[in-house]
Amino acid sequence: MTVRGFGPPHGDGRRTGSRTTAKAARPVALGPRAAAALCLVSAVGVVAFGWPLLADSSSGLAHAQDAPWLFAALLPLLVAVVVATLGDTENGGGLDSKAVAMLGVLAAAGAALRPLGAGTAGLEPMFFLMVLSGRVLGPGFGFALGAVTMFASALLTGGVGPWMPFQMLAMGWVAMGAGLLPGTGGTRAKGAGARWLRGRGELVLLAAYGAAVSFLYGTVMNLQGWPYISGMSSGISFVPGDPVQENLVRFAAYCVATSLGWDLGRAVLTAVATLALGSAVLKALRRATRRAAFDAPVAFAAPPHPSATPGTSPAGTPEPRPAATPESP
Repeated sequence: MTVRGFGPPHGDGRRTGSRTTAKAARPVALGPRAAAALCLVSAVGVVAFGWPLLADSSSGLAHAQDAPWLFAALLPLLVAVVVATLGDTENGGGLDSKAVAMLGVLAAAGAALRPLGAGTAGLEPMFFLMVLSGRVLGPGFGFALGAVTMFASALLTGGVGPWMPFQMLAMGWVAMGAGLLPGTGGTRAKGAGARWLRGRGELVLLAAYGAAVSFLYGTVMNLQGWPYISGMSSGISFVPGDPVQENLVRFAAYCVATSLGWDLGRAVLTAVATLALGSAVLKALRRATRRAAFDAPVAFAAPPHPSATPGTSPAGTPEPRPAATPESP
């Protein structure tokens, strides 16, 4: 039995004549069912994050106890996205055993990185790894990686609570967005713009994106918790039933007063780590992706017929050997 579809032995390229051409690392394909599940959970997540802004004053206090119900609704949806990504093999999508193994390794690495800076000025070194992994492996893999990593790190650090599904969703969006940046198709595009997206230019793009999503992550997580904070009769408190624009002004003041310093530390660390370590991490991820050959079809070839094996007759029995002739003295 011969298994095809596992890439060249060294994974760095293929030899054509006297030249060696580099093989582009293609991201993990996103199947139609996984894409539909991803759109559904993202839409539900947007509603879960923003619905308090639309609540009236009479329902504001009643909805303050809805966080456990949102937890119960979002967590199965996030699990459904991961399962759909794993099993959606239509049109070349889905995660095979090699992709699942890489998902486990990267999730374990991200979960181990998170406690290194947690509790110190918002420093979270896992962000740069999520951004680089999503860049190389694509939006579908990136969303699954972000959600699984945040779930594993919550179990590791004891951070399980009603906020955990929101963290999983937000981190999934962070890694998915990196996979949607320009130049992530895995092809050798030509032109000045394509050339800029390689090497140092790509690192600058990823560093800028990592800094931006560090602020956005903190903002959406503030939006998740801000409406449930009671007892804050101040100019930055959420007021159920007030016009959306007035609550947004209070929310902006709340972010500046409470989390801007944490988000700034996260953004600076993500950008610096991307510029300093991004080149080596991208090369390692792309080399592993080429060796895994996620886009190569796997075919099982039938074993050769016994008649084609040297030293056998068409019936499969060993051919008689010629009699040995005695040597002359």
